[in-house]
Amino acid sequence: MEYIVQTNNLSKKFGKELAVNGVDIRIPKGEIYGFLGPNGAGKSTTIRMLLGLMKPTAGNIAIFGKDLKSERINILKKVGSLVENPSYYPHLTAKENLEAIRKIVGVPKTRIDEVLKTVRLQDAANKKVKGYSLGMKQRLGIASALLNKPELLILDEPTNGLDPSGIIEIRELIKSLPEKYGMTILISSHLLSEIDQIATTVGIITKGKMIFQDSIEEMRMFAQQHIKLKVNQHEQAWRALLANGMKAELEDGHILLSDQTDQHVAEAVQLLVQQGISIYRVEEDKKSLEDIFLQMTKEELAG
Repeated sequence: MEYIVQTNNLSKKFGKELAVNGVDIRIPKGEIYGFLGPNGAGKSTTIRMLLGLMKPTAGNIAIFGKDLKSERINILKKVGSLVENPSYYPHLTAKENLEAIRKIVGVPKTRIDEVLKTVRLQDAANKKVKGYSLGMKQRLGIASALLNKPELLILDEPTNGLDPSGIIEIRELIKSLPEKYGMTILISSHLLSEIDQIATTVGIITKGKMIFQDSIEEMRMFAQQHIKLKVNQHEQAWRALLANGMKAELEDGHILLSDQTDQHVAEAVQLLVQQGISIYRVEEDKKSLEDIFLQMTKEELAG
């Protein structure tokens, strides 16, 4: 498998504090990699090291198969980034702001209209940025990151502070980029619900350590499903199921059946009805990804 980003034992110390501790990142080509973790987990520090803005205390970074330390300039020519809030000149228009950046990165003038169209700001191209909404400013930040036609785009919390419609706009934009332009994207967030709707691969970091890295589907496998029954006499119902050799748990006044086959559920319901127990509700109980995320990070913090 071709990895666009690969780190080995990446670590960063601030005094005695180990902010990033032996992190091994693997980002396959064309993926949207969701870099997840609570605030203060080490996401931004890792991103700054990937962009050459901060030197690692230990470990190494390879981007496009090249060592970042020795090939920094050549690598970063093919990387676009938006770290925290975008920088812009409020008294200038979107076009004028992009022109200032275009001169630095050395791309043709035609790229300005192209990126403004990509982020759907072409109709506001000649409007002063101080009159932009937060969502529009964020899209302008992404436009500036796209100017040099990057093969890797790194976005640090791009939906932070946006209202629901702004979040949807940014989400749809990010999802469209790998398919349209073949780029690989790393997006960091502390919100799993957000990453779940964008990412194809996910890495979870907490207290500077990577505790999970795999496909989003693999993460969903951690969601243990049960059939939940709400009945009038839950303890009596639970005992009746156990007495008849059926696996069941009693939790918060509900019966949980781990065997979800239709046949098993039908037999359990039939048995309880025969025992004179009223069944109010039968529903599938599935852990949300948010629950799994919290469980993983809590276990690591406890450890």
